[in-house]
Amino acid sequence: MTPKRIILILLTGLAVAKLLFSLLFSVNQPQVQSRLQLYQTNLILQAAELQVEGESDPLPLQYLLGENPYSQAQEQYEQASGEIHRNFEQLESQLKTLLETDSGAGDPQLLVTDNPSTDAQPRLQNALGEMTRLQAEIGLNKGILQAKQEQVKAAQDTWEEVMLIHPGSHWEATARVLMGLWSAAPLIAPDGESLIQSHLQGWFRDESLSQLYQVQGNSSALAALVTQRQQAAEQALLRLILIGGIPFLGGILGVVILVGLILGLILHKERSLLAGTQNALWETPWDGEIIWQVLIVGFFFISQILLPEFLPLIVQGIGLDPLSFDLRGKAFYVLTSYVLMMVGGLGVLYLSLKPFFPLPDGWFKVKWLSNWPLWGVGGYFAAIPLVVVISLVNQQIWQGQGGSNPIISLALQSQDTLALLIFFSTASLAAPLFEEIIFRGFFLPSLTRYIPVWGAITLSSLVFAIAHLNISEVLPLTVLGMVLGFVYVRSRNLLASICLHSLWNSGTLLSLFLLGNS
Repeated sequence: MTPKRIILILLTGLAVAKLLFSLLFSVNQPQVQSRLQLYQTNLILQAAELQVEGESDPLPLQYLLGENPYSQAQEQYEQASGEIHRNFEQLESQLKTLLETDSGAGDPQLLVTDNPSTDAQPRLQNALGEMTRLQAEIGLNKGILQAKQEQVKAAQDTWEEVMLIHPGSHWEATARVLMGLWSAAPLIAPDGESLIQSHLQGWFRDESLSQLYQVQGNSSALAALVTQRQQAAEQALLRLILIGGIPFLGGILGVVILVGLILGLILHKERSLLAGTQNALWETPWDGEIIWQVLIVGFFFISQILLPEFLPLIVQGIGLDPLSFDLRGKAFYVLTSYVLMMVGGLGVLYLSLKPFFPLPDGWFKVKWLSNWPLWGVGGYFAAIPLVVVISLVNQQIWQGQGGSNPIISLALQSQDTLALLIFFSTASLAAPLFEEIIFRGFFLPSLTRYIPVWGAITLSSLVFAIAHLNISEVLPLTVLGMVLGFVYVRSRNLLASICLHSLWNSGTLLSLFLLGNS
């Protein structure tokens, strides 16, 4: 066995161990999907305040917002509260088990630093901190929804629970303010308005301020708030139309495209786009060892081991702490990580294929003057209904768990234009370029040396999905990867799959931005 192969085996073992650890760790991690639903609920509540002249209950609004948006929102918060409680208990159990396992004699302070599982400790602690914050926010908001529906006793119980779970915190202080405002003999805390402004958001902040101003008898502030809520309602309605309307219309067009492809296969099998993939083979001069080398060294080792281990040390070496970065700093850190991963991965790809230059015709083809925009846009629309259906099934399987891409949470928080542009550069430019070169430009065609084209599309899509390190995303990303693979195979143009990939990530970022600014 050659030294090169021995090194590859060792690196493969490290990469697979880290990959499995990340996937197993993600099993009990909360998905961001629950938070997205709550953000959308906030938009619906804001839009429900819209007053249309001459119409007490406009039918289009009822169709868009539901018959009773407050009751529906309360159900969402009840469901989210249950999920948060389960996730919190599981994370606490995991952390306790981890500390007991890694402790020399049952002492949590004696962690073994060379144990790979210690990497999970800060991640678990961060996740617990996030769960604590969400738990408090959901409790405060759920109480306001109950009070809105005249369930004052239930609201008081909800806020009292927040106070008991989070004593001495600003959440306890805010809950105490809310209890006072909705009590039988209303109490106004001296710092009540500032606490409401600081620790409540959107409709929940406005509803609490409305109650405060009514208790105070502050008619001028109440009138100004009513005007402000109308403006917020109009903006919320527009955001809801953009968030729901564009994907809905795109999904309808996608269904039309998919039906057309299936009819084409039935009526004109030999000339159909689906059947045409059978002849899409590449002349592949390298063997499986080169495929293995590029995938393990060029992608998994660099992205999962080298950069996560050494980039924080380099940043700390110049006097910076990645954990203390603000949102712009985190966005730039993510972009820097991805650019370094791309440079390293493409460097390994180049050096691995250099002995085979000039490459046979068809490899990494980029044709600007062709129909690649049609393939990219058409593939994007076709992917929408497929991914939506599989995502609904996926939600039933994972029930709000299984982890999510951390960039989603960061982008959701982003109300900063520069930070959003940096996230856009990462997700909509760098990621599609690098991942399409590796997974569609290299990996998929290389597999056709050993397996049929549809097998290569499926296997490369599965590896692409697993590489995102969240087990709940494997099914949806595999389906998306198959659409990307089909588009590349039929167009024979990397620009087509890059376009599709970029459109998908851009659409996700746009939705996150619209929701995050609600």
